[in-house]
Amino acid sequence: MAAAATNPAEPSTSSSCLSNGTSTPAENLSPTNLEIVSLSKLSSHLERLLLDAADPGFTDADVSVHGGAHVGVHRCILAARSRVFRDLFSASAAGAPSGSRPRYAAAELLPPGARLGKEAFMVFLGYVYTGKLRPAPPEAATCVDPVCAHDACRPAIAFAVEMMYAAHAFDVPELVSLFQRRLLNFVDKTLVEDVIPIVVVAFHAKLHQLLDHCIQRIARSDLDNVSLEKELPCEVVVEIKSTRRKFPGASCDAPAVDPIREKGIRRIHGALDSDDVELVKLLLTESDVTLDHAAALHYAAAYCDSKIVAEVLELGLADINLKNERGYTPLHVAAMRREPAVIVSLLDKGASVSETTADGQDAVSICRRLTRAKDYYAKIIQGQESSKDRICIDILEREMNRSPMACEDSVTSVVLADNLQAKLLYLENRVGFARLLFPAEAKVAMEIAHAEPYSEFANRNAARSSANLREVDLNETPSVQNKRLRTRVDALTRTVELGRRYFPHCSQVLDRLMSDDAPDLFHLQKGTPDEQKIKRMRFCELKEDVRKAFSKDKAAPGHPSFCSSSSSSSSQKGDAKQHRAATRK
Repeated sequence: MAAAATNPAEPSTSSSCLSNGTSTPAENLSPTNLEIVSLSKLSSHLERLLLDAADPGFTDADVSVHGGAHVGVHRCILAARSRVFRDLFSASAAGAPSGSRPRYAAAELLPPGARLGKEAFMVFLGYVYTGKLRPAPPEAATCVDPVCAHDACRPAIAFAVEMMYAAHAFDVPELVSLFQRRLLNFVDKTLVEDVIPIVVVAFHAKLHQLLDHCIQRIARSDLDNVSLEKELPCEVVVEIKSTRRKFPGASCDAPAVDPIREKGIRRIHGALDSDDVELVKLLLTESDVTLDHAAALHYAAAYCDSKIVAEVLELGLADINLKNERGYTPLHVAAMRREPAVIVSLLDKGASVSETTADGQDAVSICRRLTRAKDYYAKIIQGQESSKDRICIDILEREMNRSPMACEDSVTSVVLADNLQAKLLYLENRVGFARLLFPAEAKVAMEIAHAEPYSEFANRNAARSSANLREVDLNETPSVQNKRLRTRVDALTRTVELGRRYFPHCSQVLDRLMSDDAPDLFHLQKGTPDEQKIKRMRFCELKEDVRKAFSKDKAAPGHPSFCSSSSSSSSQKGDAKQHRAATRK
């Protein structure tokens, strides 16, 4: 009998490739290794089935997710892997018309207000089908802030939260455990505002360890009670307030609260919630509480319809650039909300786009940090509504370019200076690595951005570099110092943006490098001989990664002509020789 034909594109069923690259017949494998090979092949075949799910002929049901997308699924696989799916399919099969294709809504299985996008659902399905967890798609889990490391920004957190909702709702306990650890890692690294979605998912999924950690973080922060009450479950708010009272000296340090004034503020907020600006005007005449006392413009920018924001602005009774207790203007709050109509209303009435928060963030950078790359870089189709996030950034950037005060530094606090120092150190390190790994291209980008190279980068470790950046002329005022730092930060930021635009693959390599132990690689002569050997090997691997990335960038359509001088190994060697010769001189 003739032997059965095999598909050359598939792994052979009679042999297996071991770690040394040799092929071993299946009969020579131990039972354990044979089981591993079989499971690996089964996983890869099921993954192919998932990738082919776009063809309705291979699937027998659809699941609708956030955004209106429909994902084809195989009910038999999902029912075998999840009790929730099994019960769902069993209940719906009884009353379904014969021959009809069932459709299920993921939102019906999630807590109120929770969302599950297509990208997260596809990663979740990948695990259910194959037992392997794929990494998050960069376009769905990274923001568009050019200096963000993407390790704790809002898109990264939002993706992990969606995965947690899926794991909990569809009863996959091992994924719940995994993403609880990831979310725990986010809590101490991110801004306190970004902890709120983590609190909500921890509450709904009954993740007590994660919830307790979030409560401790928020209780120690300056997040106001209004935000807590508007955005968190009441049980969590009670626990946060109780925890705050337990802190040493909390009762002594807390400012005295005037109950009459507090009542007046709440009544104004209630009138805004009711969309009743006439009632707001009446309340202002009946008490000494003003719109500024109640931070009414901040409240409206965060929670009210854009029409109400415009009506409050028409009253002309609020300071449009007033900073609340956390150092945010109404425009900062609107940037967090990302509602274009609210932003335009504020700008039209004179909101300053150059105002910064205590940590040096302006409205544009706030909006960029919250916006997914997918939403910002999505192709705009004629007749289709554009992403609100992208519109907000475009509006704020145009206003920033138009405003003559955009480059003025109006904040002189020590906190701002410290954050500028940290951002400047990050940018210096990143651009320094760019100069080392592809010097010709980095030089052109820095010339266009008017960023002078920091000559001491390669000769000092991170700690000494930080100390150098913090050196201050005693005759230099804080405002002059901040302006000097901001000018340098702007120039280096522009350099990074040019790199991301013209060298996206190389920029991805630098992103990974900067999120690891980047500064240590510069000091190849430090450490034990074994440590030096490991560093040199990693450095060679890094250069190879950059060479490959540069080749991809150069081959990309629309690559600019000024980048024709590549950063291949030969050009790097030439630049290195010139550098050594100059050093000897």
